[in-house]
Amino acid sequence: MTLPDADTTGARRTAPAHPAAARRTSTRAGGLVLATVLLLAALVASLVVGSRGIPPAAVLEALLHGPASPTDTDAVIVLDQRLPRTLLGLAVGVALGAAGALMQALTRNPLADPGVLGINWGASAAIVGGIVLFGITTLDGYVWFSLAGAAAVAVLVYLLGATGRSGATPVRLALAGTAVGASLQGVIYAVALVDPTTFDQFRVWRVGSLTGRDPGALLQVLPFLAVGALLALALSRALNALALGETTARALGVPVTRVRALTGVGIVLLCGGATAACGPIAFVGLAVPHLARGITGPDQRWVVPWSMVLGGLLVVGADVVGRVVVIPAELEVGVVTAFVGAPVFLAIARRRRVVEL
Repeated sequence: MTLPDADTTGARRTAPAHPAAARRTSTRAGGLVLATVLLLAALVASLVVGSRGIPPAAVLEALLHGPASPTDTDAVIVLDQRLPRTLLGLAVGVALGAAGALMQALTRNPLADPGVLGINWGASAAIVGGIVLFGITTLDGYVWFSLAGAAAVAVLVYLLGATGRSGATPVRLALAGTAVGASLQGVIYAVALVDPTTFDQFRVWRVGSLTGRDPGALLQVLPFLAVGALLALALSRALNALALGETTARALGVPVTRVRALTGVGIVLLCGGATAACGPIAFVGLAVPHLARGITGPDQRWVVPWSMVLGGLLVVGADVVGRVVVIPAELEVGVVTAFVGAPVFLAIARRRRVVEL
């Protein structure tokens, strides 16, 4: 897909960049490098920190040479437990950060988030349906039901939020997502409580955790997450033009309908794949793009990659924190991210320009 080279104002570039713009770009790039270094530090901490601390030298030895012997407990823990868990957390965080950035850009809704708009509950309801109706018990089955449920609820919420003269305003979309999510939540728990087998399977998945997931979970969802991430990066320039309004975007040569459709596909792939792998993790898609925009400004070409890096940092960091705050037990990553994201949601909702109908 070829899209016009539009900057944050939607204008074509016909002159060399202004020195101030060049400095701003350099600052954004430098900050992104720093954020990436922090993410790498979080990844190392995820391999080292836990109820059993493992020295960094032992971690490096395990990664390079594997277990020295069958009784090398540290290497077994690193390779069989912490490494798959860390990589899954990284992939899910990147996916949720990118999905949140796409959702907020597409709807021009600062409250857009997989949880707030009910997409997580759509994926959850579809998975429960797959368990009850088809006996699905494996991740490769969950993925397809999760994607279908996420897509169906995304369309439903947008249609409900777009009714009326004012169209799909931020508040209407948030209210529609909350209503649909609450309805699906009631159905899910009603079905799960009636069927003990479904309840046992669903409660393990629903908690929003990286703990106890199948080591092959990442490989099964990685193709969906990779395609969604590539779409997010490829569409960022067109979303800048779309932010100026449909008429202006069309005047700039942006295929509006195609961009919206591809953005929706990217959101469904990212949300559905991440939710299928480790359950719904709240507020990452809401908080991370706001933090990214606060650093970079509204240019989606920077917001999307920043959201990916910060999303990975938040999820991996939250997982590390959850391991140490209640030793020897653990707090699930979804609980820790809720502590971070809930205040952000309340702060956004209090702004007059957001809550006005």
